[in-house]
Amino acid sequence: MNLPSELKYTKDHEWVRIEGDRGTVGITEYAQGELGDIVFVELPEKGRKVEAGKSFGTIEAVKAVSDLYAPVSGEIVGVNEALKDTPEMINKEPYGAGWMVTIRLATPSEASALLDAGAYQKLIGK
Repeated sequence: MNLPSELKYTKDHEWVRIEGDRGTVGITEYAQGELGDIVFVELPEKGRKVEAGKSFGTIEAVKAVSDLYAPVSGEIVGVNEALKDTPEMINKEPYGAGWMVTIRLATPSEASALLDAGAYQKLIGK
């Protein structure tokens, strides 16, 4: 299982890559594997405020529909528009082209409460 060490993870299976005052967010390889073939993703518009631990969108797979949870609080400043036409990119490249949103961090210290790769690996038992 691929768990990039530079990312932070949530117990809800989202990841965030912090770069300066911004965090790029997606779901983990484990999460996309559990969901199966992803057929639709509903993401927020730029400018929307999100709160850590609260839903910012939904992801629909053949098996289920699930909420997406913000790992950090802030303002949506980027949305991966390509996922509207190719949501399966989340299955193919969950840590690359399958990213979902970029958040301008309201409270950068929130990221310290997230899991590192080792702790996330223990959580999922892999």
